[in-house]
Amino acid sequence: MKSRSTISGFTLIELIMVIVILSILSLYASSRFMRTGISAVAIQDQVISVVRQVQVNRMQSNVSSAVGNNDFILSIATNCIGSKASCSSQSSSRSDWVEDSSVTFSPVREVQFDLLGNPTPPSVTISISENNSSQTCTVTINEQGYVSKDGCS
Repeated sequence: MKSRSTISGFTLIELIMVIVILSILSLYASSRFMRTGISAVAIQDQVISVVRQVQVNRMQSNVSSAVGNNDFILSIATNCIGSKASCSSQSSSRSDWVEDSSVTFSPVREVQFDLLGNPTPPSVTISISENNSSQTCTVTINEQGYVSKDGCS
């Protein structure tokens, strides 16, 4: 009687499939590592965080008017977004500003919040444009102060 021996290993088709899957994964990963700068989508999340931080700081301030205090005024410049005080000083010890040379913020303006978090002017849309591509993301502050992430194009 012949005994059957079991052969363990991969078939040729299994080996080819593993190589194809690994090559697809490596192409995807390498395209992510070859990017220069930071994407507008990542900056969009940082902008939302900074806008909310300036808004909450104003709501917790309990001063009747934010006109004289630059910590409670949101400044939107072409290269910086954050409290007016932090964008002018650009100190690394402050966390209420975002600055990146690979993106441009628009429109250039100042936004003030009242004690309820409502912005003046009402309904502000902030555009974040990548300088080296056509990608643009937007962040909206509505009339009631809700900060939302809009789409990217």
